[in-house]
Amino acid sequence: MATDPQGSIVRRMVLAPRASWDRLRNLTTSSPARFAVLVFVSLILVFTALLSLPAASANGRRLPLADALFTAVSTICVTGLSTVDIATTFSAFGKVVIFIGVNIGGMGVLTLASILGLVISKRLGLRAKLIAASDSNPLRTHGGPVNEGQTVRLGEVGQLLRTVALSTLLIEGLVALALYPSLILAGIRPIDALWEAPFYAAMAFTNTGFTPNPGGLVPFADDYFLLTVLMIGVFLGSIGFPVIYALRKQLWHVRKWPLHTKLTIITTVLLFFAGAAAFLTLEYNNPETLGSMNAWDTTFQAFFLSAMTRSGGFSVVDIGELYGSSLIVGCMLMFVGGGSASTAGGIKVTTLAVLALAVFSEAKGRPSVQAFGRRIPSDVQRVALSVVAWGATIVALSTIVISQISQEPVSDVLFDVISAFGTVGLSTGLTAELSDPAVYVMALTIFMGRIGTVTLAAAVAATSRSQLYSLPVERPIVG
Repeated sequence: MATDPQGSIVRRMVLAPRASWDRLRNLTTSSPARFAVLVFVSLILVFTALLSLPAASANGRRLPLADALFTAVSTICVTGLSTVDIATTFSAFGKVVIFIGVNIGGMGVLTLASILGLVISKRLGLRAKLIAASDSNPLRTHGGPVNEGQTVRLGEVGQLLRTVALSTLLIEGLVALALYPSLILAGIRPIDALWEAPFYAAMAFTNTGFTPNPGGLVPFADDYFLLTVLMIGVFLGSIGFPVIYALRKQLWHVRKWPLHTKLTIITTVLLFFAGAAAFLTLEYNNPETLGSMNAWDTTFQAFFLSAMTRSGGFSVVDIGELYGSSLIVGCMLMFVGGGSASTAGGIKVTTLAVLALAVFSEAKGRPSVQAFGRRIPSDVQRVALSVVAWGATIVALSTIVISQISQEPVSDVLFDVISAFGTVGLSTGLTAELSDPAVYVMALTIFMGRIGTVTLAAAVAATSRSQLYSLPVERPIVG
């Protein structure tokens, strides 16, 4: 029988891309969490290559690999930490790349993965919808089996994803319009302000904190309108898309807000005022920070610092000049971060709220954890504990390694590591002085902080399964 080797080669060439495409489609439906990691790694590599181009550098020379990689990680993970001065190091092309990168990264790990998975597989599979709902659906209250009411709302995932994109464009557009007059009044040329206003808006809403002009926010230290607009942008980005989605539907019906929305708003506001009170108390007599200001300036800057340590990343005062006690307060706020499925980082405010409610319920001797007439299931509490343990482990290991490499004071290392983990962007000045090995460790910390806790929570929720039997009970001694 005659053979057709040429035809076989052609068939293999046609079938090979199809097989690769099918494997990618299977990955989007079988393991969206791993697909999300793959997406972010791919984006980081692409933006590293873009930022390494001579055209991206202000001096026309190729940026060192460590600096390009770190900036790409900080951009995609919307962190704001940098080993170089963004304003003077990058050209207009480089800043456009960073602007695009923070908006892509700000859409979130699982949200972005769901959108790309939808494009590839033409539809979201049930498993992908469950994971998208676990991170984004404000009405989902537990992992594992989904009750009838939540199953119906899985059809809203597509609408929620559209809300993410529209919210990003709308909020950033409004913030940019509000910032534009202030930038002109501050002496920025109108043509330059047309670019800097959207840049600042994107950095505020995505909680990144990069600044396009030399000196950062120092030239605007007395412009309370501009700083207030930035705080509003940071707040809207940090509360999370599920909260924005819920408020859009039921803004004035507080009783109808989902439990997630109530916990996020209440905890965010409490931390905002508590952080401001702490900074005001600790720094009012520090001549290098708030001590040289009048009462009004001191109070306003304390609130601004409290808002930025939650994940905003902008700063007016020199973080390196804060007292050690204030650095500890900043570490605590940065570790908590913002809301779930938001542009903020950290362990998330709802995680803190669930653990606080669990402690309160245990102290009261209640058999279950309750809030606003709702019972919080035990698997949510386990996820919260897992997220905190995972975050503390990342911070501890990174602090030990970077301290050993740099031999810098552990207080400065700890602050910058938590800033990296919480994707905040504030720095004592240490990050810019790190050697290349320490820079790579810090970049890995940013990456794990941005996607680690989210994918861990999604994986725990998605793999929860019912057990038809129970083992004998035995109580170990605790405490």
